[in-house]
Formats: sequence, structure tokens, C-alpha cells
Amino acid sequence: MSAGRGVCFDFNGVIVDDERHHCAALIATLAEATIPLDQATYYRDYLGYDDRGCFRHAFEAAGQSLEASRLDALIEAKGDRYRALIEADLTLIPGATDFISALDQAGVRLVVVSAARRWEIEHVLAVAGLRQAFRGIVSSEDVERTKPDPEGYLAGLRLLGLPAESCVVIEDSLPGLAAGRAAGMRVAMVATSHPAAELSRAAPDALWDHFLNRTIEELPWPSA
Repeated sequence: MSAGRGVCFDFNGVIVDDERHHCAALIATLAEATIPLDQATYYRDYLGYDDRGCFRHAFEAAGQSLEASRLDALIEAKGDRYRALIEADLTLIPGATDFISALDQAGVRLVVVSAARRWEIEHVLAVAGLRQAFRGIVSSEDVERTKPDPEGYLAGLRLLGLPAESCVVIEDSLPGLAAGRAAGMRVAMVATSHPAAELSRAAPDALWDHFLNRTIEELPWPSA
């Protein structure tokens, strides 16, 4: 069943359980700029943004301008905080390692498509021993428009070398769901960043709590 099949994995909240680290790093960095942000607002409004989008959104919401040089400095400061947090506490989504390995061993082509920065993705995959399973990575540096725009997933399809109808997206956010669908793929979701009931209302093609005890046949592959 795996010949000519592909999976585009989101990263944060799908492979690595690190949204809390991104949230904490962003809140602390914004606090230094005297811009308030709480955890509930982050999970409601900021999932799916890359760092650039997060800061632009926060400054716009606060009615403040943001020069390019300051934006770059904020991104670096947030990145330093995230790096310290992830190096102290690297946790993968339950079952992700075995699920990715099963897909790889079955010959399914895999890529990561994420709003995360490339060094973040490369670091986590290398430490987890998963980098070799993926044909490539589409990171925030590789696209001009982030999710819900499909640009990243369309780039992922090019890396896979497969048509959209042969591939599945695995996501945890509603912007990611919209992006995967706009790229023409079916979308499975894991309820790691949003409550399952909220994701269910968006009618993904599959909805799981995590990857434990899941088989690759349970992905919503299009019918032959």
C-alpha cells in the first residue's frame, strides 16, 4: 500500500511537544518589549504563525510599529530562549518516533512542513534520531506566506515528488488544516494543541489524540 505514498508532517505539536516552549519564549520576549501576551491568547491566535508573524501580530494588536531591525532582534532573542528550553526539556509527541519509523520502513516518503525555523527542526530530528527518515524540510525560511496559505505544503509535495492525491498531511492546528486542504491533500490531526472537540468541528479526515497504537493503515489515504 505504501508505494508512491507520501506524508507531510507538521512539526511543533505533531512531532515534538514544544508549543509550551514557544509560548513561554514568546511571552517573555514580548514582556521585555512591554507587550502583554497570555497563554490562552497564544493558543487561540498564534498557532500556525512563524516567529515573524507572531511578533508582527502582537505589535499590531498593541497598536505599535515594528521596524525590521527590531523584528530581527526580537526573533533572535526569542530563539535563544526557545533553544535553552528545548535543550533542557525535549519531549516528543507520544508514539511519534515509532509511527515515523513505521512509515519510513514501509517506503512512505516523508517531509516536514513547518513554520518553525530550520535549525529548530534539524536539531530536534537529529537528537531524536529521526532526521534520516525525512526526504526534506520546508521551514519558515523557505516560504513567503505561512499557513493557512498552502505555499509550504505545495513545496512539500515538490520534495516528495508525488501528486497531492497520493499524500496525507498530519497537523495539530486549524491554520495547518486549512493549508493542507488548500494544497489538495487529506488531513489527519492530532489533538495536542487544540481540544479534540474543537478540531472535530472542522471535520478533519482523521483525528487522533496521539500516535500511540496507531498504524499507518489508519491514515486517511485516498482510495486507489
